[in-house]
Amino acid sequence: MKRVLIAVAVLAVLAGAGIAYRDYHLTPAPASLAAPPPQAVPVVAATVKRKPMPVVINAIGTVQPVATVVVKSRIDGQIAKVNVHDGQEVKAGDVLFQLDSRAAEAQVRQADAQLAKDRAQLANARREAARQAELAAKNYASQSIADTAQTNAAALEAAVRADEAALDNLKTLLSYYTITSSIDGRVGAIALKEGNAVKAVDTIALLTVNQMRPIYVAFSVPQRDLPAIRAEMGKRDLTVTAQAPGQTKAESGKLAFIDNAVDASTGTVMLRGLFQNPAEDLWPGQFVTTALTLRVEPNALVVPAQAVQVGQESSYVYVIKPDKTVEPRTVTVDRSAGGESIIASGLSEGEEVVVDGQLRLTKGTLVEPRPMDAKPGGATS
Repeated sequence: MKRVLIAVAVLAVLAGAGIAYRDYHLTPAPASLAAPPPQAVPVVAATVKRKPMPVVINAIGTVQPVATVVVKSRIDGQIAKVNVHDGQEVKAGDVLFQLDSRAAEAQVRQADAQLAKDRAQLANARREAARQAELAAKNYASQSIADTAQTNAAALEAAVRADEAALDNLKTLLSYYTITSSIDGRVGAIALKEGNAVKAVDTIALLTVNQMRPIYVAFSVPQRDLPAIRAEMGKRDLTVTAQAPGQTKAESGKLAFIDNAVDASTGTVMLRGLFQNPAEDLWPGQFVTTALTLRVEPNALVVPAQAVQVGQESSYVYVIKPDKTVEPRTVTVDRSAGGESIIASGLSEGEEVVVDGQLRLTKGTLVEPRPMDAKPGGATS
């Protein structure tokens, strides 16, 4: 009897446990315990647009002066005066150096006096030749005397011409004692100061003058771009911009020169842009970034460059679908310009793409897009 009671008690306990298990596992959970819906990932989005976009070739260039004059002395002498200082801007004809010219000036005066003497003798010889010719015509003097007088006058004429040439030569040599600038530009460091002796055979330059306005920017482009550049250059002046590191504004110029040969070692061709450089923002020897604009594509499909991600096999963007989920899509990028990518294929006008926040996304992720121009707090400008 005791065993029967124990068995009944065990069965009762097992029945209660089964009911509890059923109620726990089969009864619907309260709403407060249900799994929460997926949260949207906040992202920055932009709309795929069509607009005019330039076709640009970017390169690294160097600034080069249009003209450089290395100033040296053409005669031996001593520097009497330096009329410029380091880095000064000069105009064509400005005096840079004055050499001691006292000896040369004395030689000019001596040659001038010799010329005056010979001219006086020539005038007398001409009068004498005229008298002797008149006397010979009347048979008052022999013809030989008249011929001698004429020869003497001709010899003095030659002497005068020689004196004039010698004087011109001395005056030219005298002009070498005043060293002037042959171009507008800016001088560099002055190598020799007052009191130093200079020689015509010196290898050291007194200074160098670089033309600053206008100025060249030289840059190289791949040879594959040469046919397009030449074709567009034949239609219009091509614009080139140049910007040095640290400058906030790019200088604008015109393509002025294409080299007559491709560099076989690099497969590039050298070009030069001419810039007016009014504020001298471009400096000789400076490295600059250049952009050569060939033409403007009127209806290009563009997205912000940040939207394009680089995968292992191709470039892609995250496209936001109407249900606010995203899907990665392969795109072909034709080129980039001004912070935007021109899309050749893979997107359509009006679609939305993710610009920022891609790291948290996978296919099907729910997103909460915010326009690129939105301000903090959700307001838009």
